[in-house]
Amino acid sequence: MAVNHIRSLRSFIIMKEALGEVGQRTFATGTGKAKKGAKGGAASDAPKASILSKEVKSTTVVGANILKDGTDPKILADSEYPDWLYHLLDKRPALSELRRKNTETLPYEDLKRFVKLDNRARIKENNSIKAKN
Repeated sequence: MAVNHIRSLRSFIIMKEALGEVGQRTFATGTGKAKKGAKGGAASDAPKASILSKEVKSTTVVGANILKDGTDPKILADSEYPDWLYHLLDKRPALSELRRKNTETLPYEDLKRFVKLDNRARIKENNSIKAKN
């Protein structure tokens, strides 16, 4: 019994080594030099180190252009941006804090967040109960 098991392991190892040599994936190496102006971009076409002046960096959002023929957008004054933009990073109350408050006095946004977080917590709890069974 043990001899058969050792033979099957040996044949498996031999087969694995054979497949490893044949089925091994390799990548092409760039042995030939790219022609000048050829597609694909050679190492010389790589972007050079940033030589933008501090003035340009402070007045434009460098790298935010998504259009082929466009330019980087200018940084505007704070009064030019909408008010909601400055509230995106405000800290929102956690579920435990919302549970302590009266739901009838919560503002609409907090009530909506409370319902979402409470549903998520109940789903997690039900899933953990089902997983234990």
